[in-house]
Amino acid sequence: MVRRFKDPSMKFLYNIGIRSYGLSIAIASLFNDKAKRWRRGRKDIFTKLQAVFENVKEPVAWFHCSSLGEFEQGRPVMEAFRQKFPSYKILLTFFSPSGYDVRRDYIGADYVFYLPLDTPSNAKQFVKLVKPKFTVFVKYEFWYNYLNQLHKANVPTYLISAKFRQDQYFFKGYGSWFRKQLKVYKKIFVQDTDSEELLKSIKVDDVVVAGDTRFDRVIAIAEQVKLDKLVRAFKGNSRLWVCGSTWPEDEKMILHAFYHLKVSGENVKLLLVPHEIGDNNINRILNMFPKAVKYSAAKEAEVLKTDVLVVDKMGLLSSLYSNGDIAYVGGGFGKGIHNLPEAAVYGIPVLFGINYHKFNEACELIKCNGGSSISSADEMLSDVSHLLKDEAFRKKSGEAAKAYIYGARGATEKIIAELSSIS
Repeated sequence: MVRRFKDPSMKFLYNIGIRSYGLSIAIASLFNDKAKRWRRGRKDIFTKLQAVFENVKEPVAWFHCSSLGEFEQGRPVMEAFRQKFPSYKILLTFFSPSGYDVRRDYIGADYVFYLPLDTPSNAKQFVKLVKPKFTVFVKYEFWYNYLNQLHKANVPTYLISAKFRQDQYFFKGYGSWFRKQLKVYKKIFVQDTDSEELLKSIKVDDVVVAGDTRFDRVIAIAEQVKLDKLVRAFKGNSRLWVCGSTWPEDEKMILHAFYHLKVSGENVKLLLVPHEIGDNNINRILNMFPKAVKYSAAKEAEVLKTDVLVVDKMGLLSSLYSNGDIAYVGGGFGKGIHNLPEAAVYGIPVLFGINYHKFNEACELIKCNGGSSISSADEMLSDVSHLLKDEAFRKKSGEAAKAYIYGARGATEKIIAELSSIS
């Protein structure tokens, strides 16, 4: 058995930090909508949890995701588990409103809640109420008090689709307290061998290189994708450039590149799916592209007359990539790129920004010539222009991207095999 964390000073500092974070969210909620939703979603959380779980007799499988991206990694495991063990109740929790607000009605889970802030009392009360048979955290979830309470209650806890880097605090000289948290996990499923080697270098040995569960998810979507008649009509006989999960920095470069492509006479249309779909952001983009049409209000006759269609609905992007000839995935000029596999799975070349080095799939797509990184608007223009003009190169690049995705599937099966041993 792994002993519980004993360092009182680190525990004190951690709990002070958590409470300070909660206070900062409370202050921010006075003027920030996301912070307001974060607080509102946790109001009376334990009353709501008790009303549900005091009557639950079946075993509970608890899956926790920070936000929407992590949900997409956890989803194939939840759905495979549900299919194999239908007698379980599945609890899904989120930390962020961007995950909870979109997936609060997810039918693959029996219950969807926010995760209460990681204070000692919250963690103790939550675990006591829910009584999970086991817990699965997705990717980057290291909540000290929850891990401690789960360990005290002898609840097997897993981390899946995890990725570790040398610059994380676990691998620093001051990181011994944090390293102890990793040893509480019964097993850690990592995306790559680099993560495995890093963990083993700090004596964390219950590690399996399973890969990224997102690959299983995007393949499942691609094999069941439904035709979007509006987008098909919009595309017509043109080449379609799909730009997904974009941010303002991405959109400035897209505007520059698309303008010059049209001036040069390219038969190409732009399907733009921004990361944020609030009215203010959509209106800003429509002002950037004056002849653009908004997806939610579009009629087929309108999209036939425009070269730019702006998607203002959630949950469509992974399927819309299927219509594309070229993809650009946003976020690479900020904290990091979004979901590359959901574009690459359709056999189209994928472009992305410069902040990609933390993402295995980006590095591997570059290696296999299925994708490339761009650093400027002119480079974006050059790459897209090349892909449009050289059909043989475009198809070869797309085939390489698809082969990489299909070759990396199977993580879900490995995780389910482990969960089956305790179910």
